[in-house]
Amino acid sequence: MTFSIRSTLLVLTALSASGVAPAQVAPGSEPLLASESKELPSLIVPAILPQAAEPAIAVLPVDPLSPNVPAAEDETVEVTATGDLQSMVSQLRSSDPGNAEMECLAGAIYFESKSESLKGQLAVGHVIANRTKSGRFPSSYCGVVYQRSQFSFVRGRSMPNINRSSMQWKNAVAVAKIVDQELQPAPMPKALFFHAKRVSPGWRLARVGTLGNHVFYR
Repeated sequence: MTFSIRSTLLVLTALSASGVAPAQVAPGSEPLLASESKELPSLIVPAILPQAAEPAIAVLPVDPLSPNVPAAEDETVEVTATGDLQSMVSQLRSSDPGNAEMECLAGAIYFESKSESLKGQLAVGHVIANRTKSGRFPSSYCGVVYQRSQFSFVRGRSMPNINRSSMQWKNAVAVAKIVDQELQPAPMPKALFFHAKRVSPGWRLARVGTLGNHVFYR
């Protein structure tokens, strides 16, 4: 019996397929090539990556209000005058007392003793401060200064106008700071009262001493 070439090829192909097991392809494996393929697989060479540099550290702004960040130190520097009284006054002179209480203390020193020596002004300032601590007078500088019938320069709840550019006022401000910070001892210790030497009020008080044009008592 004569077979055509086409029939012969079909028979051979069928016999070959029946003896070959199907490829077991694992997931992700390379695809298989047919044995008759003339193409060779291209060789894929992985690119050599440069060595990773150290990761950059981002510098974030510091939030001073964060509870995990320590508060910055206070940059305000408090200047403490040193030396003798004259030197301290030179360091602390200013036209601005800083607050209402210091304004009252400086005002009393100015109006009661601006023509006195610095030591005399210091003594007057300490009388105001002593009164605030005595328990017999108001506990604030303004309370002492504006207490009724205590200081003749006071008009109700106000003081006369002050020439704030004058050296006398700047000295009074400096003396007030010295008294407030207790940078110098009181020339008339524990004195609570004073009057000008030209008057004689007849007070029955313990006399502390005389300094300049004032007599001091406690």
